[in-house]
Formats: sequence, structure tokens, C-alpha cells
Amino acid sequence: MENILSEIRNTLKENADEQTLLSSQRFFKETTRQYGVKNPEVRKISKVYFKEIKDLSKEEIFSYCEQLLQSGYMEEAFIACHWSQNLHKKYEPSDFQLFKKWIDTYIDNWATCDTFCNHTMGMFIEKYPEYMDALKAFTQSENRWMKRAAAVSLIVPARKGAFLQDIFEIADALLMDPDDMVQKGTGWLLKTASEAHQDEVFNYLMRHKDHMPRNSLRYALEKMPAEKRATAMQRS
Repeated sequence: MENILSEIRNTLKENADEQTLLSSQRFFKETTRQYGVKNPEVRKISKVYFKEIKDLSKEEIFSYCEQLLQSGYMEEAFIACHWSQNLHKKYEPSDFQLFKKWIDTYIDNWATCDTFCNHTMGMFIEKYPEYMDALKAFTQSENRWMKRAAAVSLIVPARKGAFLQDIFEIADALLMDPDDMVQKGTGWLLKTASEAHQDEVFNYLMRHKDHMPRNSLRYALEKMPAEKRATAMQRS
């Protein structure tokens, strides 16, 4: 394990760029650990090294993923996200607890949260929708990234028009959260759901617009026609 992880880390260092590091950090309020490698290059590195481990068992590959997540470096976390996504056909119900642990223990910024949850966790929920209630329980966590995960894990299904009632229930639980990262995640989920269910999401927003954070409301309205956006932004 150490050999391939060392190779990955050396390759990331070789492709690091100071300007990329400085530019990327501007997108985060919190301090993040990064090498400074551009995302397309990280994905390329991920693909190259996945070829070396693809014939290992799912458990062995997940062990690599956890080692990468433990490093705290964003680029290594992205590789872990890509690798865990690649195994979506092999997901089993028991994997939920592992994915939950990864979010709660290792994720510490919005980019890693969204990369992991949009794909790995979202694919898991699509495959095993009976775990929706377990996902909803994330909304009660004290961890801001767990709460954001509850919302952003449904972004891809929402784009397909799926799970609308569950989306509203998650939004209900997160709607008044004071954390801006949670607010933006909730607004993003509602905005995405509006692509397939514009009227239903608009009616939901009209019911809640006077007390939900403006942050969430603006995000949620971005895909709406101009007249609906104007109507919803008006205070009663």
C-alpha cells in the first residue's frame, strides 16, 4: 500500500503549481491542505493509478481510499472520491456506514464534500433508496459537512426528477440552519430539483420565503424564470 501511495504523492508534488495553490485557496474560507494541482490533472493521475489497483477487492480499494482521505490533502481526497465512485456497481448496504464515517471524520471543506457526496453517496442512495432515512438523519448532526452531505448527496438524482418529497423533507430539516455552507447546499438542492419540478419547488419556496435565509432562497431561485424569481424575493 505504501508504495502506490508514495507514488501518487510524488506525482502530485511533481505536478503542483504555486499559482494554482494560491488561486484555489481563494475559494475557501477555511484553510485547506493542497498541493496545488489542477483538477483535470488530478483526475488524470487518479485514472492512471486506478488501473494499477482495479483488480483488487473492493475492500482493499476502499482501504486505499481511506488512507488518501486521512492525509488531509484535497487532491488525495479527490482521488479517493473518484476511486470509490468507480466501484459503484459493487456497492453493498454495509458500505453506507463506511461512507458515513468518511464524511464525518475526514471531510473538512465544501469541494471534497460535494465531490464525494454528489457521486459516491448519491449513487449509493439511488441503488439503495431504503437508506434515505439514514441520509436524512445527517441533518441532525453537529458536523456542518454531514448536514451539507444530506442535501448534496441528492443533487444528481434531483436532476433526474427523483426523490422530490425526500428533498423537501431534507430542506425542511436544514432550512433554518445558520451555517452558510449548509444554506448553500440546501439552496443548490432545491435549485436542481426545480429543473424537473419547477412549480412544486416554486410553491415550496413561496411557503417558506419569509423565514428561510436569503442565501438559500437566492440559490434555489437561480433556475426559475425572472418573474418567479422577483415574486419569491419579495417580502410579504
